[in-house]
Amino acid sequence: MNINQIDLNLFVVLDAIYTEASLTRAAQRLHLSQPAVSHALGRLRRLLDDPLFIRQGGAMMPTPLARNLIPPVREALATLAGSIDLNQPFEPAVSQRQLTLGLRDVFEAMILPPLQTVLSTDAPHMQMISVRTSRSDIEAELIQGKLDLALDVAMPVGSDIRQQSLVRERMVVVARRAHPAIKQRLDLRTYLAAQHILVSSRRQGGGAEDFALQRLGHTRAIRLRCQHYFAACRVVSQSDLLLTMPEQYARLVSANLGTQCHELPFDAPLMEVCLYWHASAEHDQANRWLREQLATQFTASAQWAN
Repeated sequence: MNINQIDLNLFVVLDAIYTEASLTRAAQRLHLSQPAVSHALGRLRRLLDDPLFIRQGGAMMPTPLARNLIPPVREALATLAGSIDLNQPFEPAVSQRQLTLGLRDVFEAMILPPLQTVLSTDAPHMQMISVRTSRSDIEAELIQGKLDLALDVAMPVGSDIRQQSLVRERMVVVARRAHPAIKQRLDLRTYLAAQHILVSSRRQGGGAEDFALQRLGHTRAIRLRCQHYFAACRVVSQSDLLLTMPEQYARLVSANLGTQCHELPFDAPLMEVCLYWHASAEHDQANRWLREQLATQFTASAQWAN
């Protein structure tokens, strides 16, 4: 196939349909009419001799060929955009870019307030969208363009995903003030005798602290399992349950709920927090600017907590 005979705009349409899973939303994204997008898809189908997308319910689902095409197509489009940006520097003050961040609730609480302060002064026309994404879906959503950046714990990723370590954070134990079993320092005996809250998106299985305890030959009693640290902290403030959680968010919430933080009375691995993005966004100036802001704000939060 001779690339000189291919309208490269067709691949922009391919990317939009893949991202939106809808011809209507793809048309809105591209500021085109739906018939124009349908016509472009028809040309691509004839060119590649493949349906590319099959309607299932209300969504356009990609065929295997479309799924294989989208990573190199996106990388090529990003490279072209980056080359153009070399002559048109990114200007936060006038940019109207919309960027989507994959953030868990703990990171939202720490990052979004200071980040919004930066945006309101330095990039008032940019729009940030924070979404909760399952850890197992982060890589796929970065590849598909559903996420521009993601913050989560360190994990193995493919060669198409870039990552930057931001901080290695220790875990602390949160308890209500005047907890009857804790005098000045929380020791291991008291920790094991208490009942605990475990925060996890999974329905079963322990946390990192449980695996550390098991290596020491101990287990703890988990009385409550829930999904969000803030809800767990509120329960702690009104009960004798203990909660083991990341230090930065623990100190942030404790300042408002009247709880107190104690050192974890046994050795446990530090929680490494990383920033993730797709290789195609490596040289995107808006993406790079946001990476710098997130790294700065996260470091500032860590210094405040210490």
